[in-house]
Amino acid sequence: MNLDKVIITIKSGNGGSGKVSFHREKFVEKGGPDGGDGGKGGDIYFVADKSKNTLIDFQYTKRFEAENGSGGAGNLQNGKNGKDVYIKVPCGTVIIDASTNQVLADMYEDGQTYLALAGGRGGKGNNFFKSPTRQSPRFSQLGEVTKPYKVILQLKTIADVALVGKPNVGKSTLLSVISNAKPKIADYEFTTLSPNLGVVKIYDDSFVVADIPGLIDGASEGAGLGHEFLAHIERTRLVVHVIDASGYYGNDIVEDYKTINKELKKYNETLSKRPQIVVFTKLDLVDDIDEKIKYFKSKIKDKVTIVPISSITRKNVNDLIKIIYEKLKTLPKSKPIPVEQTQLAKIDTTSVVITKLEPNVFELSGGYLDNLQRGIVFNDSRSLAYFQMRLEKDGIMDKLKEAGVVDGDTIVFGNLQYEIYF
Repeated sequence: MNLDKVIITIKSGNGGSGKVSFHREKFVEKGGPDGGDGGKGGDIYFVADKSKNTLIDFQYTKRFEAENGSGGAGNLQNGKNGKDVYIKVPCGTVIIDASTNQVLADMYEDGQTYLALAGGRGGKGNNFFKSPTRQSPRFSQLGEVTKPYKVILQLKTIADVALVGKPNVGKSTLLSVISNAKPKIADYEFTTLSPNLGVVKIYDDSFVVADIPGLIDGASEGAGLGHEFLAHIERTRLVVHVIDASGYYGNDIVEDYKTINKELKKYNETLSKRPQIVVFTKLDLVDDIDEKIKYFKSKIKDKVTIVPISSITRKNVNDLIKIIYEKLKTLPKSKPIPVEQTQLAKIDTTSVVITKLEPNVFELSGGYLDNLQRGIVFNDSRSLAYFQMRLEKDGIMDKLKEAGVVDGDTIVFGNLQYEIYF
């Protein structure tokens, strides 16, 4: 089964709530507040792992949740932080926000780590809210509650060379004889159901080759298997275009060449301009290879290097490796998608929105208010007094006046409604 593009759900841990507690000890009167803070929720990380080549791990596991932070306790004991979750993905995996299609990160290098979601902050215990004028606060702060998000994981193979061609032209066989790869090989179409990677060693150097599943006419629109794998070619520096020169299946080498290049161009204009080497395979089954090369050149305007080989007899295989290697030395290294890594969801604690619902009725909303209300118990007079003090101290009252709010107007905040007086 091909799993080169999956949608998963991730959720960081909720923050633990702060504790309302007062010190109790024999012979100690009126012990002060000693409620501890809640622990932070666990984070969600992605980690690039070179030992993985596909997204098969996500075939059945599609939801990942970090641990919630623990609540605070008395005696100034803070809650335990939730455990982080590390999700391993193959190098070359692009992480995309499913709701906006924004690229969040390109997991290009082995060991690269990306913080996708930060855990919710723990709430403050009542000890945090004590002051000279508020010595016994009977309220604490709730932990932040996080939301689940859907992300798309799309694998774009990182390789120097892409073997492309129609099904059953000998790409997998070629890969097996030039590299350490052990692909599945059989005499039927679409043997390769996912890209196979192989490392080709030459001199004291090496390069990586990807065997891309066979393309057919209409692949760029989703026909066959090719469309799902064209993304893997985007990172490669060189295309090795493999064509069956034997004619065993009644194919025409010119039409095969044109078909594949047409699909590359329709999928991505830059792919058709990528440097190519044409490889005529199954030379052991061809008697008139010179005539076929002459025929091919007479029909193709492109100036391409043509290398006839036999993967079975190994004829010209070493020559092909050297030609590829020399060509790669002239081409720049591929680079990750230029994107500034950002968390999927950053907690808003500053925005203030004032909306006029009707004459003399205004609604207060925004990240600042959401964050503030975690520490407010509205049926507690002292907690409500703290809320009003914060509105004044943080300039919210001034913003209300600027919005046209006057004494006696109704303020709506969440489920709370009250008349305001400056």
